[in-house]
Amino acid sequence: MRKKLCKGLMVIWIIIIPMLLSCASTQQKESESKDADTYFRLGFGHFQRRDYDQAIYYYTKWIGTDPNNAEAYSWRGMVYNATGRYDRAISDFTKAIELNPNNGNFYGNRVIAFCLKEQYDQAILDCSKALEIDPRAVADLEWCIKAYLNCGISHNDKGEYDLAISDFSKAIDINPKYGEVFYNRGRSYYFKKEYDRSWDDIKKAQVRDYKVPSKFLDDLRRASGRQD
Repeated sequence: MRKKLCKGLMVIWIIIIPMLLSCASTQQKESESKDADTYFRLGFGHFQRRDYDQAIYYYTKWIGTDPNNAEAYSWRGMVYNATGRYDRAISDFTKAIELNPNNGNFYGNRVIAFCLKEQYDQAILDCSKALEIDPRAVADLEWCIKAYLNCGISHNDKGEYDLAISDFSKAIDINPKYGEVFYNRGRSYYFKKEYDRSWDDIKKAQVRDYKVPSKFLDDLRRASGRQD
């Protein structure tokens, strides 16, 4: 009788224990899910109020609920960008990219950090990758234009005019409304003694309300023999 009772209790125990464990696991997952949502909302609220330390605190808590959540790293990276901690921002965006390399926004966010650090070559690599994935997904194409513009200016300063023209042209392809880009490409053509092309870009810069320096216009007139 005792043996039968013990066997019966063991059967019940074997059935109940997995059920209890399953229930506990489900409750834990639900709790973690709720915590993740709460941490995101709290972090976002503090981010909007520019209470950056608290935003970082809650985004770090959010990451703690799931260390493989690429979005959580990206959000914390944006806060680091806002506070001038660009190396930490780059680290978080890099982690987000490692976890989800098919999200153009993560590359776009890292572009901003690289630009703010004036690492324009790295920014351009990320621009190219972001645009390759999905041009509409880039967080801020203005930063890509800034990266190409500054790289182009650097190439101009080094006498690398073809590389400069390539960078300026890519910036124009992204958005052709910036007179400053046309002006700088016009300078590249000027240095290459391609004066007709230089005049063409200078006129495009002026049409876009960019004030071309009078000294450059005088130099271009003398070199080209034109008085446009």
